[in-house]
Amino acid sequence: MSDAIIGGQDRIAKRFAKLKEEGRAGLVTFITAGDPEPETSFEILKQLPEAGADIIELGMPFTDPMADGPAIQEASLRALAAGMHMRKTLSIVRGFRDQDHDTPIILMGYYNPIYIYGVAEFLEDARNAGVDGLIVVDLPPEEDAELCIPTVEKGLSFIRLTTPTSDDKRLPKLVQNTSGFVYYVSVAGVTGAGSASNEQIVEAMGRLRRHTDLPIAVGFGIKTAAQAADVAKQADAAVVGSAIVSKIAESLDENGKATDKTASMVTGLVRELANGVRNARK
Repeated sequence: MSDAIIGGQDRIAKRFAKLKEEGRAGLVTFITAGDPEPETSFEILKQLPEAGADIIELGMPFTDPMADGPAIQEASLRALAAGMHMRKTLSIVRGFRDQDHDTPIILMGYYNPIYIYGVAEFLEDARNAGVDGLIVVDLPPEEDAELCIPTVEKGLSFIRLTTPTSDDKRLPKLVQNTSGFVYYVSVAGVTGAGSASNEQIVEAMGRLRRHTDLPIAVGFGIKTAAQAADVAKQADAAVVGSAIVSKIAESLDENGKATDKTASMVTGLVRELANGVRNARK
C-alpha cells in the first residue's frame, strides 16, 4: 500500500502531535491549485514545507467562491483561465506526494466541483492521490450525509468552519462529525477581510474548547508575521491564505504571467510567517 493511501486522518493527527511535542502552534498555508498556472503552482506547492508550512490547504478552483474575498476569487479565475480542473488538482497532489509523505494536504473549496466529479469517485481518487482532508464551506452539518460522512468513512478528515456567530447552541452540531481540526473563522465576512483582536480570539478559543478536543486553527485576515504570532499564542495553528495569494499576484508580469521571482516571493513571505509562529510562545 502506498504512502499516499495510508496518510489521511493519521497524517493530520501526527502533525498536530508533533507540534504539541515541540511546544508550538503550526502554520497552515493556502494557495489555489493552478494559480497562476499549473507548473508554477506546483513549484510553489513543493517549496512550502521547506519554507515553514506545517499543513497546506490547496484551493479547488471554482467560478463562484462565495466565502472568498477578491484575492482568492482572482486566484481561482487565473487558475481556471490556465485550464485548471479537479483532475489536474488531484494530479498536483499526487506529484507532491511523490516527494513529501508527511505534510498534510487539505483540499478547500465548494461542493459543486465535487458533485460534478461524483462523490464516490472523487473520494477514492483524492485518497489515492494523497489528500488528507476536505474543507467544503457551503455544506452545513444538516447535509453531512451528502459528503461529510462518506469522507470520514473513506479515512479522510472533514474539517468544519466555525465563526464568531457560532453560539453554544450551534457548536455541538458543527463539531459532531468534524475531524482533523476545527477551523475558526475569526471575523464575520469573506477571506482577507480584517482581523480579530487578541481578546476576541482568546474568548473564542475558550468557547470552542468547551465543545471539542480537536486542535483549533484560526484564519481569515492574518497578513503579517506579527498577526500570525498573536494567533499562535492562543490557537493550535494560524491559517494564512489571502496574503500568500496576493503575493503571487504581486509577482506577476504585466500580462499576468509568472516571473522568475514568483515562487521566491511566496516562500519568502511564508518563511516570515513561519518565524512568527514558531517564536510566538518563546
